Amino acid sequence: MKQVGLGIVMLWFSLLVLIPLSAIIVTTTDGGWANFWRTVTTPQTAHAIRLTVTAALVVTLINVVAGTVIAWVLVRDRFPGKALLELIIDIPFALPTIVAGLVLLSLYGNDSPLGLHLSNSSTSVYLAFLFVTLPFVVRMVQPVLEELDLDVEEAAASLGASRFMTFRRIIAPSLTPAIAAGAALSFARAIGEYGSLVLLSGNLPFTSEVASVRILSAIENDNPAGAASIATLLLLVSLTVIVVLDVIQRKVASRG
Repeated sequence: MKQVGLGIVMLWFSLLVLIPLSAIIVTTTDGGWANFWRTVTTPQTAHAIRLTVTAALVVTLINVVAGTVIAWVLVRDRFPGKALLELIIDIPFALPTIVAGLVLLSLYGNDSPLGLHLSNSSTSVYLAFLFVTLPFVVRMVQPVLEELDLDVEEAAASLGASRFMTFRRIIAPSLTPAIAAGAALSFARAIGEYGSLVLLSGNLPFTSEVASVRILSAIENDNPAGAASIATLLLLVSLTVIVVLDVIQRKVASRG
């Protein structure tokens, strides 16, 4: 029975993940590695990739701090409007990405009611990434915080442990796997984002154009090998970040 279950899981995983990823890599090699390198190092594509990866990393770091704080407040504090805040956090999950882009454009475009004209700039990329990735760390950390035993923290305090020591030795090791998982999801979502930023950013070369737009441009220009080359590089970057986050969370958890 276990072997049948494992076989079904591997078949499903292969159909959804392994085979499509292999197809991308095969398409990349069809053009040769020289074409791969030439594609990802052209000035316009290289700038788009740098902007995408940099924005995804910065946004992920912001989400790690802000998301953990928000989750802490939602679990440990009681205040009016808490239920509304819980609902608002999930809005980026519920909205279609193009609708999210329209919302951001109406708030931060040229006719912004807030007086913040951020469209057609690199800042718009960071803003769109922040909007769509907000819930990941919050929703990964929140249930872990809810399961933490307050008696353990109180016992540590009664034994003379400072708040910082309690956080470092008890709370942080428990939260680190959830934070790392949320950060990995946040980075992966940001690095491949398209719909929420395509209206706001304006897709201006060397200014606000991201890697996903370059992939679409390559497809439209009948260059599947070029599109696959960019996609393969983004895949390698994502895998690297995920591995690094896993190593960090394991070290922090073991020290705890």
